[in-house]
Amino acid sequence: MGAEAAGTTLAMMLLPFIAALFAPFLVRQLKQNAAWVLAAAPAAIFIYMLAHLGAVSAGETITGGFAWIPSIGVDFSWYIDGLSLTFALLISGIGTLIVIYAGGYLKGHPQLGRFLSFILLFMGAMLGLVLADNFLTLFVYWELTSITSFLLIGFDHTREASRRAALQALIVTGGGGLLLLAGLLLVWNVTGIGSMSELLASGDVMRDSPYYLAALILVLGGAFTKSAQFPLHFWLPNAMEAPTPVSAYLHSATMVKAGVYLLMRLNPAFGDTVAWETILPVFGGTTLIVGTLLAVRQTDLKLMLAYTTVSSLGLLVMLTGFGSEHAIEAAVLYLVAHSLFKGCLFMVAGTIDHEAGTRDVTKLGGLRAAMPITFAAALAAAISMAGLPPFFGFLAKEEIYYALWATSPWALTFTLVAIVGNALMLVIGFAVALKPFLGSPVQTPKHAHEGPVMLWLGPVVLASAGLLAALLSGFFHAGISTPMASAVAGEATPVSISLIPSIGMPLFLSILTVAAGIGAYLAVDQLRGTIANVLAAIGWGPDRGFDQFMRGLVRFSFRVTVLLQPGRLDFYVKVTFAFIALALLLPMVLFDELPQWPAWPSDIRFHELAIIGIGILGLFAVIVAKDRVTAIVSLGIQGFAVALIFMLFGAPDLSFTQFMVETLSVVILALVMTRLRLNASDYRPTGERIVSGAIAIAGGLAFTLYLLKVTQGTLDMRLTEFFNEFSRPIAHGANIVNVILVDFRGTDTLGEIAVVTVAGLAILALLRVRTRHRSRPMVDAPIAPRTAEGEA
Repeated sequence: MGAEAAGTTLAMMLLPFIAALFAPFLVRQLKQNAAWVLAAAPAAIFIYMLAHLGAVSAGETITGGFAWIPSIGVDFSWYIDGLSLTFALLISGIGTLIVIYAGGYLKGHPQLGRFLSFILLFMGAMLGLVLADNFLTLFVYWELTSITSFLLIGFDHTREASRRAALQALIVTGGGGLLLLAGLLLVWNVTGIGSMSELLASGDVMRDSPYYLAALILVLGGAFTKSAQFPLHFWLPNAMEAPTPVSAYLHSATMVKAGVYLLMRLNPAFGDTVAWETILPVFGGTTLIVGTLLAVRQTDLKLMLAYTTVSSLGLLVMLTGFGSEHAIEAAVLYLVAHSLFKGCLFMVAGTIDHEAGTRDVTKLGGLRAAMPITFAAALAAAISMAGLPPFFGFLAKEEIYYALWATSPWALTFTLVAIVGNALMLVIGFAVALKPFLGSPVQTPKHAHEGPVMLWLGPVVLASAGLLAALLSGFFHAGISTPMASAVAGEATPVSISLIPSIGMPLFLSILTVAAGIGAYLAVDQLRGTIANVLAAIGWGPDRGFDQFMRGLVRFSFRVTVLLQPGRLDFYVKVTFAFIALALLLPMVLFDELPQWPAWPSDIRFHELAIIGIGILGLFAVIVAKDRVTAIVSLGIQGFAVALIFMLFGAPDLSFTQFMVETLSVVILALVMTRLRLNASDYRPTGERIVSGAIAIAGGLAFTLYLLKVTQGTLDMRLTEFFNEFSRPIAHGANIVNVILVDFRGTDTLGEIAVVTVAGLAILALLRVRTRHRSRPMVDAPIAPRTAEGEA
């Protein structure tokens, strides 16, 4: 890719973020009509990506990028093939309709500008994710989708349910993101490859690695949390607390499809193993059944659709991991079909809620005459969701059965899972499309009527796209399905299925699915009651488990905080020095690196012995001191002894500094102790004295052994030679110590000065507090820990 083309691609990737900056300003000027202007950004991206269709269909891949952090090999790079291009088209195309829909849905909302800004940020994050080539670039966008979805789900932040749903989604997907990061770093470390394009071309390098299973589990942790696989599916239905435009976008083209995208992207490098072809189908099939059963239980239109999204994601994961070429083709077809009909149905549900005032399917009916356009779009999408001709969902369902059908017990099991799941999705599709519109008119909270063009444009376009994709399947496969399937499979995989069914078992299974779905639809009320009774009997579920986990985590954190942060400085000092002693002693003991104990020097002089004696006397004085002031003054003796040692060994400037620091420290600390009027005595129980003494001895021994080990090693003179050579020409100073402090490590010195300044300000604040509150003398007692009730 040339520099100009690379610049254009980068501009397209940044365009949603730029549009997000202008969204609040445009809404203030144009109100809801700003959505038409802002929709031009994703529309431009869609057109730009559509221009790559010919090259990608011919088997080309488009790469490019710029050095981001070259020191560690991180590039801001992109990789466009059939898979990423299809996702980019869905994100930008459906995103265009969602932005327009949001303008109509939130018309008059005081925070419309903020919402459109969030949705565009979300769009940019998802677009960057599917186009990213470098591992770390992908991870940054991955986490950005979690953050922006948190903002969108919690958009109505005044409601507790919205805040809980947003936090739940962030915790689950954010935790999965950390697993993904660990997995990508493991792959990078094992293979030496840091980009998707190189990994896909590496063949069996990852599969042959002994770390394959560990990397697979970590990557699946990220993918399964993002794509709501059982038992981590609960966050996705709760995310319905977000406004409907978010739900429609989240479930059709973004966020939840990110996990499926990752699995499809990694299939050439991680697939075709027993672990891959076992874990994915089992979790995917379980999610498919659980999602559809829970969907039938619901009466809220959005929740019904949300649970079928969970089941659809399970179906996609199951097909991706099934391990056959036709399963890959089926996954590709179903992903596109699902994006079209699910985006349409969610916008239909939002329009019904917006115009009729309720989403409860049991309180709706007879809206066909009042909302004919919405009804037509809903019916078309439901037909595609049910897998009936002449819509694209029919092609996907036929390919699913063609891929799964076999006589082995493994294949028969997942064929049965697919039949049950597809039959129940037929039930939900027609329950959403028919029950609110057919029958006698029902009194609704609002007088129902057809919504404005901003509300019905999206559903009509998506429903029409599902029809045209099926009618023109040859062109669609050539441009979309075949390149995408080839990218997922890692080899040329032509897709040829059409609306003309082949007589055989797949057609029979399709007919069986439709028959079972119609029967379940006719008995949907009884089925809903049965599932509700079963769930009531079970009681516990993953959603409740999440709350229990969070409460347990808070309690555990509180207990740990009370234990480790009791509010006593002496406790903190003990813990600090204990861990320092362990950190120094354990490696030397475990790795047999203890130094040789030196012999007593025979040429030691009297004045040197005197200085050592002064230090020992000062230590004894500190230990036997009866009050803190005496102990502080006695402690200064140690510092003076060290200063004398510096002087004896030819460092007068350092000795002078030590004298000054010790003198000022003793004076300041004594002043503080006197002004604060703390308890003069320093009584400690015998047990506490023993513990403190043991830690002190361990710390002193650890530092002594460490220094002996260092001094017994070979002295590395490289730094000395560097400073000797460059102090004058670079820093223009003859005093090497001063040059090191002021120039070479000037930032460290500045930091030390800042620490001293902050400490001084803290002392000043304490003194002023004492001056203002003389009637309330402070007592040297432990701070009472907060109770659990107080914390709550």
